[in-house]
Amino acid sequence: MDDEAGRIGQSPPPEEEKTMDKDVMTVSIPASLFKKIEETIKATGDASVSDYIAKALREKLAQEEKKGDSFSQEDEEKVKERLKALGYID
Repeated sequence: MDDEAGRIGQSPPPEEEKTMDKDVMTVSIPASLFKKIEETIKATGDASVSDYIAKALREKLAQEEKKGDSFSQEDEEKVKERLKALGYID
């Protein structure tokens, strides 16, 4: 591991490992970010940097899922109008 990256968790490679019946992956982050998270978790109560990052990623993914890929009502109407104009729907 070079000085620029910190390893989440304490276990060495391989890239995939099994811990407490959960599949986990190893991710590298800059050492400076790792250190900032270590300082942050002292106040958050998270057990480890890995726990903190997993929680942050879950929250971000949940936000993205809420956004979804759905069309606005206006977009949907435009698509329907275009499909009608092309003769695909009545």
